[in-house]
Formats: sequence, structure tokens, C-alpha cells
Amino acid sequence: MGTGLELLTIDEARRLYAGADSVHDFDHILRVLALAERIARAEDADLEVVHIATLLHDWGRAEADANGQNHAAIAAERARAYLAERRHAPAWIEAVVHAIAAHRFRVAPEPATLEAQVLFDADKLDAIGAVGIARAFAYGGAHQQRLWAPMAAVDLAQWEANGDDAAHTPVHEFVVKLSRIQERLYTGEGRAIAQERHRYMEAFYHRLDAEVQGLL
Repeated sequence: MGTGLELLTIDEARRLYAGADSVHDFDHILRVLALAERIARAEDADLEVVHIATLLHDWGRAEADANGQNHAAIAAERARAYLAERRHAPAWIEAVVHAIAAHRFRVAPEPATLEAQVLFDADKLDAIGAVGIARAFAYGGAHQQRLWAPMAAVDLAQWEANGDDAAHTPVHEFVVKLSRIQERLYTGEGRAIAQERHRYMEAFYHRLDAEVQGLL
């Protein structure tokens, strides 16, 4: 029986994400993998579980999103079936499956293991900082969102009560989610990485607000 790192190569994983959009494509997976392995080493997490869970965590996302399904749950079930065919270690498989199932920001379950917390943190770190800004605007452009809305006009309480709406912009995404990510991270290493990324992102959105209004 091989190690977890031998269960799925990078090239094999890449094929699982053919046709994914630029926000959740295999470049995203590789960025999250680099962060996840860095955090796993710093936190002494099981690197094999983290490695495989990261490679599989968005498998089938496009189809799940198109059908209004929880993409983390879909990816977790695909991962369970895939790994069950290749390794007879149910507890190890369930550790991978839980990490995948628990990686979403707004949807249960909460990450209950260190490995799940590592993947959660790495995935969320890719949503902030310079990369996070680029992803927010790439997503907005692909969905015909306006480029900007005044930050002061974003009603956080209304958004939390009613969810997303047609007026959503990258600025809304910053106010309602991205600005709060650093508070939700679990690991010490993840929180340390988040500090600089958060500062950069926050400065950008305030600068954008000022430039659009002709203040700078």
C-alpha cells in the first residue's frame, strides 16, 4: 500500500478540473496546495491527508454550483469513492473526506480536525490579498457585476438576512466576506499569513472607493 501522496499525482488531479472557471481552476488548487503544505508543516498536521484533500476539495464544483448543490459535499463524496478504490484505510479516507466537506466559509460542518482546519485556512487565504482581489474581480466580470459600489452603502445586516442579490459587486464581497476572513481562521500560521494579506486588500478597497469618487 502506497502513501497518500502516491494516490493522486498532480497531472491526474489537473484533469479533474478541466473546464473550470478562472476563479476555481487548477491554478487555484495549486495555490491552495502551496499554502496548505506550508501551514501543515508549521502546525505539524498530517501532510498526506492535507495534500490529497487539497487536490480534491473542489472536484465537481462547476456542476454542483450549476445545480445549486453544496460543492464541498459533492467533492467529499467523489473523494470517498475514489480513495476507497485505492486504499483500504477507512479512518484515513474519512479524515480526507471531512477536510473536504468542511472547507466552506458559510456552510456546515465546521472543520473538526487539524487537517480540516489547515485546508480551510489555506482555501480562505487564497480569497484575500492580491490574489483575492484578482479573483473577486474576475468573478464579478464573468457574472456581469458592476465594478464598484460605495462601501458605505453595503448593508451587511440585510445581506446576511437575505443572501446574495443582483446588486452584488466585488465591493460587496469584500464587505460581507473577504474583510472577515482573517477572523475565521483556525491555525496560528494561517492567521499570521492573513495579517499582511488583509492589510493589502483593505488598503486596495479603500483606495478604489476614493478613486471612483474622485478623491484621489
